[in-house]
Amino acid sequence: MKAIVADHIIDASTYRKNLAVLVEDGRIVNIIPTQRLKEFDVEVTYGGKDYLLIPGLINAHTHVAMAKFRGFGDDMPLDRWLNEVIWPNEKEWNEDEIYKWALIGIAEAIANGSTTINDHYFFAWQIAKAAETLGVRAFIGQTMMDLVDMPIADPKLGFKFFKKWKSKNGLVNVVLAPHATDTVSRDLLEELGELAEKENALIHMHVSQSREEVLRVKDREGMLPVEYLKSVNVLDSNFIGVHGVYLSEKEVGIYAKSNATLVHCPISLAKLEGCVAPILDLQKLGGNIALGNDCVVSNNSMDMVLEMKFAAILNKVKNRNPTKPTAKDVFYWATRGGANALNLNAGLIEPGYLADLVLINTKKLHFLPKENMLSHLVYSARGSDVEKVFVNGELIYDNGMFLKTDEIEKILNEQK
Repeated sequence: MKAIVADHIIDASTYRKNLAVLVEDGRIVNIIPTQRLKEFDVEVTYGGKDYLLIPGLINAHTHVAMAKFRGFGDDMPLDRWLNEVIWPNEKEWNEDEIYKWALIGIAEAIANGSTTINDHYFFAWQIAKAAETLGVRAFIGQTMMDLVDMPIADPKLGFKFFKKWKSKNGLVNVVLAPHATDTVSRDLLEELGELAEKENALIHMHVSQSREEVLRVKDREGMLPVEYLKSVNVLDSNFIGVHGVYLSEKEVGIYAKSNATLVHCPISLAKLEGCVAPILDLQKLGGNIALGNDCVVSNNSMDMVLEMKFAAILNKVKNRNPTKPTAKDVFYWATRGGANALNLNAGLIEPGYLADLVLINTKKLHFLPKENMLSHLVYSARGSDVEKVFVNGELIYDNGMFLKTDEIEKILNEQK
């Protein structure tokens, strides 16, 4: 049995002090006062004084291998960015490069507190291998498009990946990943919906991420993107839509009633579109919200701690209301919201929950005074404060070191 000890323990439901979390067989088995540790058969203890323990952050929308393109196409609107910069570069991808850059992207996410990623990209089998190498919990889909000339997004590859990986046991889970409402035909989306229902699979898809997408869908289908998704019968509790920055009031209502999740990527879409999704409108209607970094081309980092701060600040600006969302709201999106989307028993620090946990070193000036640690976590902290990351109860990252592999260290040394 392992024990993780912290002065402060915060999840989306509670704030507790001076406790030890006991972990065995990948799950939290007990939470006890620190002084009672000697009563239990504990083999190794982590943390202690000056630590904050939180549930692992669930990075609900990523394109980890796009780390290769960091710094490309800054200060461009999304439609031009895709057509002029991203897609031309992506057509040059090869599998070996995907694996290397996926390692880099996943490692950065882990180092900043992500214990789970939900990835949507090409050569997904290489990304799955990179996730296995680093020990992160991962949901991975092979991007599919049939209305855009992109051979590496051939739907056949997506179906093949899903079939091959769906029965594998371990931390890697497979999902269906149609690209977006304007790049995927009705026929393909209907086929994916039927497969998802048959296999009890998740569908992960971009929705209303640019004005051009909305116009193309309206021109082609005679309806708005969310109306289109509803008409194809894919908008359900297993649907994970991303961005939604141009959702109409009517679409927000439809989305909230569907029980689908909307993944908020505030930094990425503020940078690409200068726009913030109607997240608070969705929250008011009871919709499930998760949080994601998107890619480091549009975000420039894989820091979910920073993403929480931007989620709070940008939504306050959008709504001209400093009271919403609260720090607790965005922390919920980054933990329980993502867990709900992915059907994970995670995101809370309670017995029976997955031992996907993050230890943060609070012996730093920006954690003073230690009166409101949730506020500090959302508004003051940064990903670099993360010291230890546990997935399934196993320590996979410790103070700059990735314990499952030396490949990241080799990559860093090559850059010197």
